[in-house]
Amino acid sequence: MGQYLVGIDIGGTFTDCVVLDRKGGITATKASSTPGNFADGMLASMRVAAERLDLSFEQFCRDISVLTHGTTVGTNALIQRKAAKVGLITTKGHEDAIHIMRGSRGVTSHDINKVVHFPESQKPVPIVPKRLIEGVSERVDCFGEVVVPLNEKEVETAIRRLVGQGVEAIGVCFLWSFKYPRHEQRVKRMIRDIAPGVFVSCSTDIAPKWGEYERVTATALNAYIGPVMANYLANLDKRLRASGYVQPLQITQCGGGSISVDNAMESPLLTLNSGPVSGVTGSLYLGQAMHIPNIITTDMGGTSFDVGIIYEGQPEYSFISNVAQYEYFLPMVDIQAIGSGGGSMARVDALTRTLRVGPESAGADPGPVCYGKGSDVPTVTDADLVLGYINPDNFLGGSIKLDKQKAVDAIARLAKVLGLSLEEAASGIAKIAEFKMADIIRKMTVEKGYNPRDFVLFAFGGAGPAHAGVFGSELGVQKVLIPMKHIASTWCAFGAAAADILHVYEQVDIQLSPFDPARVNAILEALEEKANAQMDADKIGKSRRRFQFSLDMRHKGQINEVEVMLPERRLKRAFWDDLFERFYKRYEQLYGGGSSYRGAKLEIVTMRLRATAATPRPKLSPARGQSAKIDPAASRGKRKIYWADLKKSVPTPIWDGALLAPGNRIKGPTVVETAYTTVVVHPGRTLRVDAYGNFEISFAK
Repeated sequence: MGQYLVGIDIGGTFTDCVVLDRKGGITATKASSTPGNFADGMLASMRVAAERLDLSFEQFCRDISVLTHGTTVGTNALIQRKAAKVGLITTKGHEDAIHIMRGSRGVTSHDINKVVHFPESQKPVPIVPKRLIEGVSERVDCFGEVVVPLNEKEVETAIRRLVGQGVEAIGVCFLWSFKYPRHEQRVKRMIRDIAPGVFVSCSTDIAPKWGEYERVTATALNAYIGPVMANYLANLDKRLRASGYVQPLQITQCGGGSISVDNAMESPLLTLNSGPVSGVTGSLYLGQAMHIPNIITTDMGGTSFDVGIIYEGQPEYSFISNVAQYEYFLPMVDIQAIGSGGGSMARVDALTRTLRVGPESAGADPGPVCYGKGSDVPTVTDADLVLGYINPDNFLGGSIKLDKQKAVDAIARLAKVLGLSLEEAASGIAKIAEFKMADIIRKMTVEKGYNPRDFVLFAFGGAGPAHAGVFGSELGVQKVLIPMKHIASTWCAFGAAAADILHVYEQVDIQLSPFDPARVNAILEALEEKANAQMDADKIGKSRRRFQFSLDMRHKGQINEVEVMLPERRLKRAFWDDLFERFYKRYEQLYGGGSSYRGAKLEIVTMRLRATAATPRPKLSPARGQSAKIDPAASRGKRKIYWADLKKSVPTPIWDGALLAPGNRIKGPTVVETAYTTVVVHPGRTLRVDAYGNFEISFAK
């Protein structure tokens, strides 16, 4: 077994690599992402890590115990609409469900302009055109009883017709198939016999839940990105093995853990949004070590700002997702994102003469104006540079030299239109971005019944530590924590390296209280059998397996369910009171005190099992000693920085974050620079290095 744990996270601008050794040492590297072939950027970041460790690339690969990879290949294929040609086989008479959609057309709460001006919204370009949808005779009722047997002759004709039209993937989704999956599984076998090179996606494999539109959408999306992901992962796995990596490649998934590369190729939909989820995974690991149960995770990169919630040591989950206006069922860590990153562009609205920031991003190419690649629209990064937060000669450890004058010129043009000074305009750009971030965090906390004051805010990503002091203060959180100093900008890659293996199994079986324990337990046992079979295939020892059960419950007559955790492995009648109380508590947390109705009957809708297996990883240990004395070598002198609170520029102390030690404390205003990020501490706030090497910003005067 090798000595290194490696996590890789591919972003829109950079590909991050974090290496953990058995002694607790951490090596973090970056390389430019390569959209043409993301594997090139991933391997490049690993080569940089090998050089840092003074190893050949081949020796480094041989020494890796577990390599966990977060990929955006599926997400990019969906957004760019450059995936497979997909066919769909469904129950005759229900071919149009994926085109009818829901009444919201997938815009609810996602794009405020489309919500406000709904008549101007449009349905998305179909994933599966109508000419590639085949209806076949079969029917199962709501009790799982076969009403119309599967007409295999029609199925064979449908398969051959789709293959004749050149489809690369076929989705199979029948009505009530989650109650009786045999029809779908038979069609799956027939497709593989007739067209073995065609990718197959069955709803009972990817989303065995009720809700025909969301289920067929999940099935079609999985088929749509399936061939692209399968080719990418197979090629990557082959290149890694040729370089000496012999362990099974793990892929991060949206549920908060990792799955084997084989599982990811069969169910690529699980990988969507897995990069930001890895940031929550890493924060959960660090929070457990530090005994911090309530965490708001914030990841600010070049393009987006992603927010997650950990409450009482458990990530918040969502069970319906939205991509490209298509809503689908999939249990995943709840991540909300807005277009607010370092590359978010600032413009003046021609009609209102007001400043707007984002959601459009300059991306990596051409990037911010200060990159000198031809852009003339200022961004948040340009504003940070003009304000003095960023050292133009030490951006990303000096690997990129920024052109401050170009940033000044671009923002000066904006300032002239607004009638502001250069510094006021730059400060306004930063503040608008920061307040937009505070607003999305409020929606993730207050609207779910949480008080931000009960949380510690974790800030990471390349741009997050520069702005977290402002939006953290605006929210009133306990403190802001920038994790592990020098790896804060590569935190999602750290989270990938720290991810446990995770498989999620669900079964819908709507039951009305009083519940039958035998009926519930039979389903829980069936889910556990599936999990054990998968973990046997993964060669995971029984001592490493952990099972967490939950129930989706609701008041009778309502539509939306809430997830209730189930500490017990099996139900007994004696647990009913505790189970109901947990439901009422969670329901009122979401919808307000007194909103539940205890006189109503309750329903169980979905039973769920999260099966995990811990990966070997070094223990995070606090420093044995702390010192208030700061190493004189940590000082980098002073730089003139404009502070909006003071309404003027003042010479501000600059510090080398790598040389600050646990116990060091610095009062703001000040700036701490690390290799890949900058921590900005505003006047009236204090930065401290804690025992784990994290930067903490507190707001006490």
